[in-house]
Amino acid sequence: MTDHRQILRDAFLAAVERVKPDRLIRDHITAGPDAWSVAGERVACDGPGRLMVVGAGKASGLMAHALEALLGAHIATGAVVVKRGHAVPCRRIEMFEAGHPYPDAEGLAATARIVALCRTAGPDDCFIVLLSGGGSALLADVPSGCTLAELADLSKALVTSGADIHEINAVRKHLSGVKGGQLARLAAPARVVSLILSDVVGDPLDVIASGPTVPDPSTFADAAEICRRHGVWDRMPRALRRVLEEGVAGARAETPKPGDPALSRCTNRLIGNNRLALEACRAWLTARGVEAEIVTDRLDGDSEAAAGRMVEALCALRRPRALLFGGETTLAVRGPGLGGRNQHLALKAACLLRGRPGLTLLAAGTDGTDGPTDAAGAVVDGTTYEDAARCGIDPEAALRTFDAYRFFRAAGGHVITGPTLTNVMDVAIAWRHG
Repeated sequence: MTDHRQILRDAFLAAVERVKPDRLIRDHITAGPDAWSVAGERVACDGPGRLMVVGAGKASGLMAHALEALLGAHIATGAVVVKRGHAVPCRRIEMFEAGHPYPDAEGLAATARIVALCRTAGPDDCFIVLLSGGGSALLADVPSGCTLAELADLSKALVTSGADIHEINAVRKHLSGVKGGQLARLAAPARVVSLILSDVVGDPLDVIASGPTVPDPSTFADAAEICRRHGVWDRMPRALRRVLEEGVAGARAETPKPGDPALSRCTNRLIGNNRLALEACRAWLTARGVEAEIVTDRLDGDSEAAAGRMVEALCALRRPRALLFGGETTLAVRGPGLGGRNQHLALKAACLLRGRPGLTLLAAGTDGTDGPTDAAGAVVDGTTYEDAARCGIDPEAALRTFDAYRFFRAAGGHVITGPTLTNVMDVAIAWRHG
């Protein structure tokens, strides 16, 4: 008997494999005996300057490891900060682990080391900057007169306020000396080449990891207005509020804007995104005789609503076909349970698919982590609901209490990958096979 759930697990793994950072680095770096090139930027091996590597993000450790394997002794030094558990050994690049999703003392220390390297740069030097999802929290600094605890509290308030990632990162940029193009400004006049792995819908380079090497279109006034609009302003620590007020008044330097000469020698290249993962998933299914279509790589909105749209589209199919969705939904947790947006989406889909044969759906995060759990997501079909109920497991109760993790642990259906060391948001596959 064909195991349709396992087929979707394998298709998801094919999607993840295509966006592994080491493969993406090899796709974009060419090393020769006399010169190397990165994203079209050629650098002579015997030039007078140094090659240095810095970076931040969940995937940046594996990116650094792959870069070392290609460029080896050409790298003079470097420093990269990753989420705990995501470090990969390097010889020439220091590897720091720090807290995520909120900044911590280890992140401050790692960022101080990165800043120190940037301050040593001269016009003959070249920096390769490795950026990926999670970089906003990991590349951490605190405005003078403020504390790390205050900054972490504000981050938590913004995340739970309903602000989207564009808004959250606009505030982060204006409470930092490295985000929003400011890291590249610190490294000037050196050449800077950033290799970026996207975890944001639409791939806006200024938002991914808060764009430390990208011109910033937002302003102090925008940051203050975002805090007011989402009810955070009056609850902000006074010292942080003062930073934004001084910026609005012109007493603090703005982040670099498009056309800023400090970023004139900076090149930013997107090397991987959700679309690339979806294309690999489609190719894997097609090679095995499954007709597949990419519906969107901009999936967003409420997780339960997204499940409803997917199931509706799936049920409307009149022939065997797989529908692929990519992006990142949101889950406003209103219960005491344990889970994440992908597991919750899959559980909602299980309820909607109840009693419908020939339909299977998977939803999982490409980083291998869904919410505060060790699962990437889950896979369900038309039998999931009744099979669980016969075992005394209530799917509706688990949905109401936002307890999808414990539901799938008891009923089966988890997608477990461990940390994948990459991150291009989520992949969902809805398949009519009967």
